[in-house]
Order: sequence, then C-alpha cells, then structure tokens
Amino acid sequence: MRAPEPGVPPLAFAQMLLSAAIGPEARARFREVMAREGTHEAALVASGVPAPVRWFREVFPDLDTDEATRLGLDFAEHAHLTSFGPLSMPLVSAGSVAEIVELLAYLPLISTAVRPQFHTNERGLTVGLTGHTGDPDLDCLVIAYCGATVLRLLDMLAGTLPSIRLHLGWPTPSSWTEEGGPRGTRVIFDAPTSYVQVPRDALDEACRFADPVAYRVAISELRRALERRDGAVSFSERVRVILEDDPSQFHSQRVAHQLCISTSTLKRKLAEEGTTFRDIRESWLRERAIVRLLDSSATISQVAGELGYSDLTNFSHAFKRWTGQSPSEFRQLSARFRDHG
Repeated sequence: MRAPEPGVPPLAFAQMLLSAAIGPEARARFREVMAREGTHEAALVASGVPAPVRWFREVFPDLDTDEATRLGLDFAEHAHLTSFGPLSMPLVSAGSVAEIVELLAYLPLISTAVRPQFHTNERGLTVGLTGHTGDPDLDCLVIAYCGATVLRLLDMLAGTLPSIRLHLGWPTPSSWTEEGGPRGTRVIFDAPTSYVQVPRDALDEACRFADPVAYRVAISELRRALERRDGAVSFSERVRVILEDDPSQFHSQRVAHQLCISTSTLKRKLAEEGTTFRDIRESWLRERAIVRLLDSSATISQVAGELGYSDLTNFSHAFKRWTGQSPSEFRQLSARFRDHG
C-alpha cells in the first residue's frame, strides 16, 4: 500500500476556493487541475479524501516561503467550525481549550501533511508542528495554516486568548505586518522550531458551546475511526505509531515482529512507499527531540534517555546532524527566544 498523499481536509479546501483568500485566476487553475484528475469540489467533499497539497505547487509554481506563509495564514482566516470532517463535532462540543488542542492527536484522520508532537510541563502544553509534504515551501504553507487555524478556532470557541501563540521556525516574511490579521501579534517568526504554545492558565479556559455528552460520544467515534483506519494505513504510519509508543524500538527486526511480518517484508513495504525504517525513525526522533528540548525543566541527558540513547555523545552527534546545532546550542537559542519573543 502506498503512503497516503499529503493533503488538506476536503471541505476546508472547498471553502477556501470560494473565499477571498485566492483570486479568480488561481481559483480557475485549481479547477483545471481537479478536472484533469477527474474530480471537482463536490466530489472531493463527498469522498472525504484530502485535497493533495501538490495542487498548490501546480497553481503557484513560483511559491516561496514568504508566499506560502501568506497563503497559509490567509486560508486559516477563512476556516469554519464545519471544515474538519470528523473533528468538527468534538471541536464544537469541547469544554475547554485543552480539549480543543488535544484533538490535534486525531489529525491523521483528515490530513497527513502535518504531524503534531505533544509535550506538557509546568509551563503548559507545547504542540510541535512538522510538515510532511516533501516540499519545504509547502511545509511552511501547511504548518502556517494548521497553527493559525488552531488560533482561529480557539478564538471562536473560547474567546481571544493573547497568551496562546504560534511560533514559526523560519524568517519573518518581507511583507509581514502584525496588523495583517486579528491574530497577527500572536504569530512569531524566527523561532527555533514551529509550535503552538498554550500556557497552563489557558488550558482550563471554558468554551462557549460545551456539551460534555456530545464530546464524549464524538471522541469515542474518533477512536473507533482510528482503529478502523489501522487496517488501511501505510506501513510508514504503523512504524511511527510503534515508535511513539516506545521510542527505544531501535531495530527494524523488533518493529517487524510487532507488525507480524518479516524484516525483509517490512523493508520491501517501506521501499514501496518511498522510505526506509531508518528514515522514519530519524524523522520521528528529530521531531520529538526538538519539542522535548524546548522544555527547560528536563536535562539534555534526560531527553536523550527518553529517546533511547544511553550515550549522551551519540544523541548530541545525531541532533547536530539533524539540525546543524548541538542540543545545548539549540536550548540556548530557545531560551533567548523565550525570554525576548
């Protein structure tokens, strides 16, 4: 089975097409691309299949980081509470900010373009956001869209909460102004990585339309949907789930055993999806290490141990290979950013 193509929720995509976020020429080009692939807005929504992110590269061939950021933030300003398929009902019925943000754990049900990493400490909740489109500029688009949409949904459901901010791990766009949107002052660039920070005192903020019974029912449905999805997800996603459950699973043999297949079969299945066990494991470790190092209450040695590294030197070498910085350099940058951001 091929890995699911990175995409955006189909209803959110259809609503974006009808919004002022794009001009008539871009709208026409999107429809040309859809017609070529034998679909249209209504069919896309009816199928529930995410709209491929690669369409944005076709429609905007000269897309760069600045333009991708603008598009992502503009699209988020046109998101609706109904935009996210199976996540819409629990969003509307959530009782607190914490319940809203934690729904990002179910993001794979509607999109694989962005993956979240959660970490809670005494300061609050950090949700790391990593793009998985295979295109750095499109990664910026989907991260900006996802993070800014979280801010918009929180504003609609719990009221404006200035302390909740979106940090983006790339330079400020040349045309950026904080006055560019209602959430402009809560979007911060040049961060050490991309994440949403929710302070502890904001997590318990109540939502306007809380319905505990509806929320519990909706969450049960989401869990069942994830269980049904297990038989249809790619092997790449299955490997990631195993790593999330136990980061110390260093060896493909052990993961293959958990999947009840041989190591050679796992290798072949991942190759068919265009990846390897090493690539998946390194990607997951990098994402998790970055989010954990944002938490100054944990030592670097503790983070290394949590990720299965018994030798701090090996972890430091790996982190520098992933990011170009040592763990201590990354942490120093994070501290300066936290103090002045």
